[in-house]
Amino acid sequence: MEDFSAWKALLRRYDVFHLHWPEHYVVHPNSFKAVAGTLVLLSCLSWLRLRGTKVVWTVHNLAAHDRRRPRLERLFWRLFADRVDGFLVLTEAGLDQARAHFPKLRSLPGFVVPHGVYHDAYPNDVTRSEARRQLQVGQDQPVILFLGHIAEYKNVPALARAFRMLDDPEARLVIAGRIASEQDAKAVRDAAGLDQRIQIRFGYVAPEEIQLYFNAADLVVLPFREILNSGSALLALSFEKPVLVPALGAMPELQAAFGPDWVRTYEGELTPEELRVALEWARRPQRPRPSQLASFSWDEIAKRTLEAYVEIPARSDLARVARR
Repeated sequence: MEDFSAWKALLRRYDVFHLHWPEHYVVHPNSFKAVAGTLVLLSCLSWLRLRGTKVVWTVHNLAAHDRRRPRLERLFWRLFADRVDGFLVLTEAGLDQARAHFPKLRSLPGFVVPHGVYHDAYPNDVTRSEARRQLQVGQDQPVILFLGHIAEYKNVPALARAFRMLDDPEARLVIAGRIASEQDAKAVRDAAGLDQRIQIRFGYVAPEEIQLYFNAADLVVLPFREILNSGSALLALSFEKPVLVPALGAMPELQAAFGPDWVRTYEGELTPEELRVALEWARRPQRPRPSQLASFSWDEIAKRTLEAYVEIPARSDLARVARR
């Protein structure tokens, strides 16, 4: 296995070229690099397939989160889908949604390979008491956490607004992570207002510090405006923290996999009442451990990915013959 580079793609022969976020180039801040990168990627795909390489795509999103170039993006997806031989999705719901959104995938082999959990990926040896001391929250205070990249689609200002209306002087909200733009930072600050119960920590969170946030929290809230899959939710579950997510994309399927003790969903906009009820739910004693994490192990994911690599060449060639 090797990381991608255009030179490798041009000069070497590969059995499989596996992409995860092909829209990466489309949303580049620099317009020239966005167009050039997109053209290079599409050209590489065409060249690789001419030489017998199978192109496999893991569908994380149905569209770029940053819609800064909608016309280029529409053209890109149309040309990209023509160059795919098979695809992977993280959930059964994702399989149906991918084929509905990209009609060209309907005739191609698709496989469900879940997102893995993060056990042992990050240090986890800090106690709840020490984590709360370092984050300067009380030992008995209810703590809600949002941790991750702060961008518009994550809808973090809605969480801050709902929390401000929560009638609990002891509750605390911690928002931590890198910001996508100063505009996103301003939106979060404006939504938080002067509420002293809200702690905002913009910036990169080092791997050894992630445990502080999760071990201090009672509830992790991910108030996405739009979402198909969520690695953030699985990260929280890996630290054995209950999560509150909207009933969008594959989130109901995540709830079915882990059960209502660990994943709670809501419809529509996040409200103070939903936060209140979810916080009570999260602080309920004697929660069973999430035994389902074993089925999301990376060994199992590797096995299923390799099976897809083996099966895609034959099935994609048959699909291509059938279309002629």
